[in-house]
Amino acid sequence: MWTAENWKEYEVLDASSGEKLERWGKYILVRPDPQVIWNTPKGPEWSKIDGHYKRSAKGGGEWDVKKLPESWQIRYGKLAFQLKPLGFKHTGLFPEQAVNWDWFSELILQAGRPIRVLNLFAYTGGATLAALLAGASVTHVDASKGMVAWAKENAALSGLADRNVRWLVDDCTKFVQRELRRGNRYDAVILDPPSYGRGPKGEVWKIEETIYPLLLSLAGILSDQPLFMLLNSYTTGLQPGTMAYMLKSSLKKYCPAVIRADEIGLPIKGSDLVLPCGCAGRVVF
Repeated sequence: MWTAENWKEYEVLDASSGEKLERWGKYILVRPDPQVIWNTPKGPEWSKIDGHYKRSAKGGGEWDVKKLPESWQIRYGKLAFQLKPLGFKHTGLFPEQAVNWDWFSELILQAGRPIRVLNLFAYTGGATLAALLAGASVTHVDASKGMVAWAKENAALSGLADRNVRWLVDDCTKFVQRELRRGNRYDAVILDPPSYGRGPKGEVWKIEETIYPLLLSLAGILSDQPLFMLLNSYTTGLQPGTMAYMLKSSLKKYCPAVIRADEIGLPIKGSDLVLPCGCAGRVVF
């Protein structure tokens, strides 16, 4: 498992009974997590929280905010992120992805040449900021206007607003098709797709139906000297073996590319346990 171990301002303090106890800067949150199917004793720290996202028996849920501001910031190295308690339990950041940021940042730094990165389903820009900091130029694409605006805010907080980046509100699949027709090429591609979603014009995304055709299209927009590809998944059905097979078969013209897939996770403080947080497939060309 690839583990995000370098955080200073975030940590999983404990996990039990379908929930995880997390520190985000100076604030402590409790959020549901479907991976936490064990029931271990909860210590006194569970009662000293600032916010709790509670599931509803009717579906969805809501935040029980005790001492939580509307927004606050945390940092990962030189990167800064604005956090907010959102619906569907989120805060605007997936901290486990830091292990992938570290991985591809090193590749970009070692490349010794300009690297053009395409970041699809780019959310609030964690991967975009990491790639910019490493010296790449980035095309950041997400279907949500609000998330793209949030990513721009994070770039400004991180001192990266003047870097070479294009911010695009677009359906990722349609954007890739247009890039194919235009003949635009990229040295690296990052994908962090949802299990289900809708584009800006109501386009439906179902990962099981659309991810493989998208990978086939992406094989056509890689440059003559591609550097890497990263695919993330939070969908239970896309296990590491499945991800590796999809990447190998869709990118077969680039063999012998090095393809690895594994779970990613977050260490749980005070134990040798790691909380699973999905899977990632990595390609180094």
